[in-house]
Amino acid sequence: MNEEIQMLIDETIERMEHAIAHLDHELAHIRAGKASTRMIDGVNVDYYGAMTPLPQVANISTPDARTIAIQPWEKKMIHTIERAIINSNLGFNPENNGEIIRINVPVPTEERRRSLVKDAHKESETAKVSVRSARKDGNDFLKKMLKAKEISEDEEKVSVEQIQELTDSYTKKIDLMLQAKEKEILTI
Repeated sequence: MNEEIQMLIDETIERMEHAIAHLDHELAHIRAGKASTRMIDGVNVDYYGAMTPLPQVANISTPDARTIAIQPWEKKMIHTIERAIINSNLGFNPENNGEIIRINVPVPTEERRRSLVKDAHKESETAKVSVRSARKDGNDFLKKMLKAKEISEDEEKVSVEQIQELTDSYTKKIDLMLQAKEKEILTI
């Protein structure tokens, strides 16, 4: 196989992997009613003047399916962490007992669950668009190479088929991720 074609295939795989990683990140932030430490990944805390990710200043755990527990490594940071969670617009109401901050994750209503499923579908469709875009860019590059007579028609055809197989594989991964998230959201 032509070295340029292999580089193109590798770049296409990388772009498709990036789409999957982004989808995984976005789906983690869709609250399904089950507590997860990833729900507060985006919270930054003012730690001695520097905005620092919450996991770098506290131990975060989920003692049960409906609770997130945050134990600061320095007790004096507890109010700063609590304020950062409230200001993060995640809709959480943290409870501070002086040593640990607890966040109770409420069970979403049926209407809210349907809305969350729609959000998950939007995110998966965005990921599919990214995968298809990577396919299109790869195929366009192959056509340019064929037109410039850098590759044969057979090489172009085989490479287009390989890119299509990758596209189908990544689309299937996206569908499976969506199904799992949908099941998680709809399970009470």
